[in-house]
Amino acid sequence: MNTKPQFHGSDLEAVEAYYHIPKEQIVSFGANVNPLGLSSYVKEQLAANLDVLSSYPDRNYTELKTAISQYLGTHGSCDAKTPSPEHIIVGNGSTELISLLIQTRRPKKALLLGPTYSEYSRELTLTESSLSYYNLKEELDFHLDIPDFCRTIRENDYDLVIICNPNNPTSSALSKEEIRTILETCRSAGSFLMIDETYVEFAPDISEITAMQLVPDYPELMVLRGVSKFFAAPGLRLGYGATSNHDFLSSLIQMQNPWSLSSIGALAGRLMLTDESYISRTRSLILSERARMLETLAGNSHLKTYPAYANFILVRLLTPGLTSQEAFDHLIRQGLMIRDCSTFEQLKGEYIRFCIMSPQDNIRLLNELNNYTHTLK
Repeated sequence: MNTKPQFHGSDLEAVEAYYHIPKEQIVSFGANVNPLGLSSYVKEQLAANLDVLSSYPDRNYTELKTAISQYLGTHGSCDAKTPSPEHIIVGNGSTELISLLIQTRRPKKALLLGPTYSEYSRELTLTESSLSYYNLKEELDFHLDIPDFCRTIRENDYDLVIICNPNNPTSSALSKEEIRTILETCRSAGSFLMIDETYVEFAPDISEITAMQLVPDYPELMVLRGVSKFFAAPGLRLGYGATSNHDFLSSLIQMQNPWSLSSIGALAGRLMLTDESYISRTRSLILSERARMLETLAGNSHLKTYPAYANFILVRLLTPGLTSQEAFDHLIRQGLMIRDCSTFEQLKGEYIRFCIMSPQDNIRLLNELNNYTHTLK
């Protein structure tokens, strides 16, 4: 019987205890966090402004919401239709906002595009919602069949539809126009659409896939983001969302604990979103390394990859008898921690996922993966 534990990207202490490998010697390809780490500019500014901790944050987070609106208009918008500060809510990570949204709407029936992040189903279970999955198909390279998905929404009276775009763990993405088609279906079916854009800033062309430009025209929509992945700040716990449904937004704010985000978090958010040098360096690194890694992986006949829009790549293991857990076990013993995707129940087959790190770490992982799979043939 298989009793090995399953590890997520942030479980370095648990991995250290199980494998007896010092966590300092592990390169975490499982957490999907920007390898540049926290911006040096942000660190310097925070250190110079620690006195903000002596003050309560502005209850309305006015300056932060303005910074978010301006950031959305600058990065990924090709027209004037971006959310205004009045459309925006901030919170203690996007996880809090996911919870608030589901608790406030309390859907009787919800549809999730799977396989996907487990927090959605956990929150829906807490509200005793009836939960269904529409699973992406491997034979379509995990790209959504839009007509069939829309038919499913029309025929089943879902109160809430949840999409992660780009999706975790597949790294596939929907275009803005495909999302518009889904939104029109949701409007006619009486469904509310939540889109989690945690990874959208890593996409080759943000404007091609972000739904932020659709927020002003569709009150049936809420789009969520955070700073954990792109800005390498998971410990800050800053998330934000945008919707033009003013009644719903008021209900969310009423449900939310006051001062959900700290004063230092509000300051850090404003600094991060205006750090153009860091944003540019991150996108340059991820876009170039993702292309190089996909090209290298394409030369390994024992592996299959798929189009990737996020800062991670999903890989199917094609060697007969090789499991994702065995691949994880081999690589972690080399100090390389990937994600064993067998925990994604809707993902049938043997898959691993790894994020894009520094060029030297990426080369090391690809070489080890290539050598390992070729020794098994």
